Parts: sequence; structure tokens; C-alpha cells
Amino acid sequence: MGMSVGGPSKGPKAEINVTPLVDVVLVLLIIFMVITPMLQRGKSVELPKARESEKKKPDTKDNTLILSVTPDKKLYLDNDALDEKALEGRLSEEIARDPIRKILLKADNSLRVGDVRKVMDVARKAKARRVSLGVEELKD
Repeated sequence: MGMSVGGPSKGPKAEINVTPLVDVVLVLLIIFMVITPMLQRGKSVELPKARESEKKKPDTKDNTLILSVTPDKKLYLDNDALDEKALEGRLSEEIARDPIRKILLKADNSLRVGDVRKVMDVARKAKARRVSLGVEELKD
């Protein structure tokens, strides 16, 4: 590989060996493929699309509660499945610890407004002050 067999020059050839580079790139690719799904908080839902959305300010400590409503109307607080009564209790506990804690409501695009409104009412009963709706921003 690195030695020339014939010709006037005797000694090693100056060639770049790309095998270690390819190995490192493949390892990094695998690491990113494994880590990326873990970065998403809450359940995966198809968010409604909007032209404008609230720009999130950079925050050093993001302690937002992620409340997800799936197409089959199941409720999740972060990744824990809950019914309406249990959700109200958990939200009350979390809000009692931090009264200004923000809640991000991620509801699937296929749900009706009434379904989302019920979840917002549960959050209101739990004394939530800051509930934001999750949307996917349209790209122009």
C-alpha cells in the first residue's frame, strides 16, 4: 500500500490513508443516530403548522413541562401516560414546587379544538399560569 514496487524511486509513497478518517466519521454518525431521538422531550406528535411562532429565548436551564396529546387522545406528561385526574394531580404538584414553571402543550394536528380545550382546562384547574401551544413553523 505505502511502498512502490517498480520505478526509479525507492522508498515510501506520500499518500493519504483515508481509512481512519472514514472509521471516525462512521462512529460519529452512529453516535448521532442513537442520541438524536433521545433529545426529543414528550411524545412524538404531528404539530399544527403556523406562520409565526413565539421565538424561544436561549435558556440555560429549561425546566418546561411537556404535555403531549396523541391522536388517540392519550395524555402524556413528559413520557408518562396519565388520565385527566392523574394529570391534574401531577401538574398541581409540579406547579406547587415552581409556580412560574412553563407548560408546553403539544397536541396532534388531527385533534379537534374541544379536545385540546379539555386539556387546557385541566391545566387551569391545576393552577397553571403559563401554557404555550406547540406549533411547527412554516418555512417560506
